[in-house]
Amino acid sequence: MGTAVAQVTGGARLGPALAALAGAFMLQITANFANDVFDHEKGADTHERLGPTRAVQAGLLTARQVRAGMIITIALAFLAGIYLTWVAGLAIVVIGVASVLSAVAYTGGPYPLGYYGLGDVFVMAFFGFVAVCGTVFVQTGAVPPLAWLAAVPVGAIATAVLVVNNVRDRQTDVKAGKRTLAVRYGRRAGVGEYVGLFALAYAAPVVAVVVLHRPPLVLLPMATLPMAIRLVRTLATTEGKALNACLVGTAKLLLFYGVLFAAGLVGPGIGR
Repeated sequence: MGTAVAQVTGGARLGPALAALAGAFMLQITANFANDVFDHEKGADTHERLGPTRAVQAGLLTARQVRAGMIITIALAFLAGIYLTWVAGLAIVVIGVASVLSAVAYTGGPYPLGYYGLGDVFVMAFFGFVAVCGTVFVQTGAVPPLAWLAAVPVGAIATAVLVVNNVRDRQTDVKAGKRTLAVRYGRRAGVGEYVGLFALAYAAPVVAVVVLHRPPLVLLPMATLPMAIRLVRTLATTEGKALNACLVGTAKLLLFYGVLFAAGLVGPGIGR
């Protein structure tokens, strides 16, 4: 979506786009490694785990091995960051350092963000605004209003993935001292947050057309609305491991929504 915004606001650049993608992959894997090892050490991942298999908890890898993997992915993200800094300036250093710290501090360090109910805020910020606006910035040198708007549905649906996790795991999280929003306010609040995040996501294309005067093709993501409605029903009526299907479905929704939004942005210019 960031590259689609760059294309229609200043022109996409293949090198920075691919480097941003590579850096994002590495930071995502870093966060997954960090969650795997630190959740296990803090007691959040036990034999009662309901989510997909994690390497340390299942005995597939040692904590030391996962830590080594985390260091390697941070180093690979750093390499992408060097190139992006050369292309877009020192602002990328700030973004990169903040991204790495947040990826590790989500479950690690003296103040693990996810354990204090701050995970939702940081996912919205980094998966949405930093990811999309940063991708636009390294290609165009600017962050236009359309970039901020496009970041909203990406961050919202990515946060919705976290909400499914938190609703599913709220009982085991209590035992581990993990005070997510679903733990603090209960299942109903978690479902309400999920619905609210989807509402934000589906309002974005309408705002793009009405306020930013983008072509009606930007409304293509509305085709995924029935999928979103089914996911809400699943989250509201399902418990335990069965919610893993809702987790996968929400991630797929983010992919489908993003592809359609991007296609709607660049579609009118194809063939000109």
